[in-house]
Amino acid sequence: MAPTSTPQTPFGRVLTAMVTPFTADGALDVDGAQRLAAHLVDAGNDGLVVNGTTGESPTTSDAEKEQLVRAVREAVGDRAFVVAGVGTNDTRHSVELARQAEKAGAHGLLTVTPYYSKPTQEGLYRHFTAIADSTGLPVMLYDIPGRSGVPIQTETIVRLAQHPRIVANKDAKGDLGRASWAIARSGLAWYSGDDMLNLPLLSVGAVGFVSVVGHLVSPELRDLLHAYLAGDVAKAAELHQRLLPVYTGMFRTQGVITTKAALALRGLPGGPLRLPLVELSPEETEQLKKDLAAGGVQL
Repeated sequence: MAPTSTPQTPFGRVLTAMVTPFTADGALDVDGAQRLAAHLVDAGNDGLVVNGTTGESPTTSDAEKEQLVRAVREAVGDRAFVVAGVGTNDTRHSVELARQAEKAGAHGLLTVTPYYSKPTQEGLYRHFTAIADSTGLPVMLYDIPGRSGVPIQTETIVRLAQHPRIVANKDAKGDLGRASWAIARSGLAWYSGDDMLNLPLLSVGAVGFVSVVGHLVSPELRDLLHAYLAGDVAKAAELHQRLLPVYTGMFRTQGVITTKAALALRGLPGGPLRLPLVELSPEETEQLKKDLAAGGVQL
């Protein structure tokens, strides 16, 4: 069965933002996606986010997105939450994707801040509300101003939290002060969207992670989380420090690129990238191997 959904942890605690495996000729690898999803759940993930940035959502079609949600849901059943990324910078398109994801069996929706167009805070409020109004699924906001260009301000987060289906936020803002205030004032379930800040965000009230490095170290992330929740902060800090080379190595360049390279090194499904993303150079691959080895990852 899926982990229990509570107001405090609506999507569980440890989720991986899953890559979208492709075949050698660049098509969607449905079998590979199912095998990778099952592997990640076996490794200890409470949930999987599909069709997010790490899933190369800018380059997958709507039909591929629907197929992927169905395939992953079929692979993991009710053992884990399947959260579908539906965010675009076109509200109508996002609403269509949200309804599609609901029909395909998603347990929840991830909605990134509209990128490139730089809407106002009122525009953000209306965008997220329109998506939340369009289905019966719970919604996780995704605040990542480094990619979107516009942060969701604390006042807007507090306002959005009044919506009955907006239940969580994935925080990749990199600002612990703002996170502290937003957690305290909004009551949303807070998930770290920046692996390097997984432990610090727990300390100000986060409940879990939406991780990229979870492709490789989900058991270690669970151990860190459980140590912190049990009050063993020293052990949590030790685990955090042990994972620093992994955090650093996986983000020396774009995270999808390093993740697919690491999956290939481990013999797991991932496949090629779609342009404009390109594979690591041989030198970068060697550096990634050193980084992962320094963090205790067996290849």
